[in-house]
Amino acid sequence: MEYTTLGSTGTTVSKICLGCMSFGDPEWREWVLDEEAGIELVERALELGVNFFDTANMYSNGESERVLGKALDGHREEAVVATKGYFQMDDANPNSGGLSRKAIEQELENSLDRLGMETIDLYQIHRWDDETSIEETLGALDDAVRRGKVRHLGASSMWAHQFAEALHTSEANGFDRFVTMQNHYNLVYREEEREMLPYCEEKGIGVMPWSPLARGYLTRPDEEIDATLRGETEEHIYDHPYREGGGREINERVEELAAENGVKMAQIGLAWLFQNEFVETPIVGTTSIEHLEDAVEALDVDLSDSDVEWLEEPYEPVRVSGHE
Repeated sequence: MEYTTLGSTGTTVSKICLGCMSFGDPEWREWVLDEEAGIELVERALELGVNFFDTANMYSNGESERVLGKALDGHREEAVVATKGYFQMDDANPNSGGLSRKAIEQELENSLDRLGMETIDLYQIHRWDDETSIEETLGALDDAVRRGKVRHLGASSMWAHQFAEALHTSEANGFDRFVTMQNHYNLVYREEEREMLPYCEEKGIGVMPWSPLARGYLTRPDEEIDATLRGETEEHIYDHPYREGGGREINERVEELAAENGVKMAQIGLAWLFQNEFVETPIVGTTSIEHLEDAVEALDVDLSDSDVEWLEEPYEPVRVSGHE
């Protein structure tokens, strides 16, 4: 395993963050692993040197957090745990979602309870809340840090001007600021390069992209995308413009380069991110120990400058996706 520093925090994290959306409760989504399989995946990740884990309260309606907390029992000091809040958790309770002070305080406590932890290393807002002033949100988050419930704060997909407003508001009010950005970024979706990624670099923000393999689109040839249970049942892959803006040709080039190097397509997609100047650690979600091991092996895949240029060359601008 290789390690890096998460933004300006001084916290050391593995260059692979295990995304925990893939386990919890199969009734939530068909491809999700059950508790036993999820725990096995976390245990293998720890053996491989992965120390960074990302979940959210809405994954399997809280079950992902519970399973992760159980899996990390006895490993709490060595693990860096990130979770998120924003999405509605209870249809009967309108205050179980959003970023109001009430929602943040109660959902943070619920996350801590499910994780079985006294402090969350990185607490992130899952999206921007248009209904709540950023001052209220940041004030509530700052209080959570000061009470010792949270060590660091992070944000996820939003417009760069919104993120800039949040950082400015924190500075103006003396609030603890966001130190990470979890955004949508991969070889077939690069719109974040326009504003968000350069801004994060300027401000010393740690970047930890979600969907680094484009929901599986960069793991197999285009015509085989429905070959897995997730590909067959996960409608969200088609919500994103992966097949637009040169995406199909990029998919073909990833396949070709993987064959030339005797590695898997997913390893080429991850190697591109590992060598990316903007990225600290991609969030790799998987339902397979084998695929987790493949991801770790991808750290040894070296792409030349000409390889990177060739992979990127077909890309064309696409619609912004992932802020919803």
